[in-house]
Amino acid sequence: MVLRRQSHGGHRAPAGNFGRHNVLKKTLSRLGAAAIATSATPIAAMAAQPEEWQMGFQRAATDVMEQIIWFERYTLVFLVPIVLLVLGLIAWVLIRYRASRNPVPSRTSHNTTIEIIWTVGPIVILLLLAVPSFQLLTKQYSPPSEPEITVKATGYQWYWGYEYQTDDGEEIVFDQLLLRDIDREQQQKQDLDIYPRLLAVDNELVVPVDTTVRVLVTAADVLHSWAVPAFGVKMDAVPGRLNETWFRANEEGLYYGQCSELCGKDHAFMPLAVRVVSRAEFEEWTTLARQDLGEANRTLIARIEARRKLAELAE
Repeated sequence: MVLRRQSHGGHRAPAGNFGRHNVLKKTLSRLGAAAIATSATPIAAMAAQPEEWQMGFQRAATDVMEQIIWFERYTLVFLVPIVLLVLGLIAWVLIRYRASRNPVPSRTSHNTTIEIIWTVGPIVILLLLAVPSFQLLTKQYSPPSEPEITVKATGYQWYWGYEYQTDDGEEIVFDQLLLRDIDREQQQKQDLDIYPRLLAVDNELVVPVDTTVRVLVTAADVLHSWAVPAFGVKMDAVPGRLNETWFRANEEGLYYGQCSELCGKDHAFMPLAVRVVSRAEFEEWTTLARQDLGEANRTLIARIEARRKLAELAE
């Protein structure tokens, strides 16, 4: 069982055993595991996070998010012509029916053809939008298979707590807080491109790729919201209530999100991160995390970094 923080104040409880004993032995074992993994596992994707001058969605990492992106583009097919049509009509009315050209205004009260068009037209457009909208909504609440992993995410002011529910009853429990700059070196997270300020966390939620993951979302104090843009997931965390969502990541990588519900003075400093890894890496991480979460995270990061550097050398 991994220890977790007991209070909601500014102090941290140990998320794993960070003792100094056997440091050299552990470091050598991590490097050895990483060297073996470089030849056995494909290179993981880079971190999914907001980019400078980004105007669209983040690249989709799930089938649900791919359908969300498609639906956005589909709706633009209707919205853009409607906006241009209304703008054109306004300009035409301002010019054609200005007072200087029409000193005696028309007294036309209705036009049957126009009234049919502006009644039937919107109905048809709404139907064309409603059908794929309902299909998308159904997909968001219908997992493709029974969840293989269940994780409970609890929102606190201002961090997340996670509990893995396992068949053997040995739950993995830890907190996820904003990564402090003074902790970067210890946690091997100095690269700001992969672990950006205000998004990187100390302990990522680790899940396997191509696996249906059920997330039970709740809160312990005020309203929060568990949201990962690349997954197309956003679920409110309500005190005293257990909401359920799911995702199935198609690609390995590190995916960032944030609390998306105003929850107090440090709402802007409540990120969340999900690390998607191979099934073998997840099984190894799970085994180590039950004994020492900090060591499990460092071993996993060392392995991923070794693969990334090997890929860079190969290029």
